Order: sequence, then C-alpha cells, then structure tokens
Amino acid sequence: MPNNYRLAKVSSLLKKEITLILQNDVDNDLIREYFVNISKIDLSADLQHCKIYVTSTAKEKVRKEIVENLNNSKGSIRHQLGKRIEMRRVPEIIFKDDIILDKGLSVLKLLDELKIKNQEINVEENDENS
Repeated sequence: MPNNYRLAKVSSLLKKEITLILQNDVDNDLIREYFVNISKIDLSADLQHCKIYVTSTAKEKVRKEIVENLNNSKGSIRHQLGKRIEMRRVPEIIFKDDIILDKGLSVLKLLDELKIKNQEINVEENDENS
C-alpha cells in the first residue's frame, strides 16, 4: 500500500511541476496559443517511466502537432523537472494525446441526436393520434 501512496504523491508532484513548466518555461507558440492541460499521468512502479496525457482546445491535427512538439522538447522539460524537484532520477517522459475527451463528447453528441429523433417520433405519433 505505501507504494501506491508514493506513486500518487509523485504523480501529483510531476503533474503540478510539468504544468508550471508548460505555462512558464516552454517557448512554443502552439503550446502558448492553445490551452494545453495535463489530464492524466501514468507513472511506472519503479518511477523510471512516465506517460503524460495532454488535452487541448485545438483541432485533432493541431493537437498531434502539439504532442509532437512536446515530445521534441521533453529533454528540456525533464531538465527543468530535475531542477525543480528532488528525485534520485527524474523519470523518462513521453507525451500522448488524450482522446478520451473527444470520445466522451462524441457519445454525448450521439445521445443528443437520439433524443431529438425520439422527440420527433413522439411528435409525429401525437399528430397521427389527433
């Protein structure tokens, strides 16, 4: 159990510090122009590898470019992390596009469409019964 607690604490610290680095230290127009948010961090049990899932307000093509830019600058981000936090070894990081938000929005859109169709069917049935 202490290991899970430690993973949660380190993940939280990494999320906080990487967010600050993205806001203040990364000099990239795409990252500054679009709202980039860290949605999830998957940290390996040995604290050596870290997958960082990011979301953005940008379209899919631009989001992929943002993730590519983040992965290109992960060395400097990792260097900044090493300056900010005290860890024996800063984990290797990789950025990934978090598409779960898009999937959730598409499900909500489908539900709205079904609701509208259902209302139209009910209106037609009421008109026929009248």
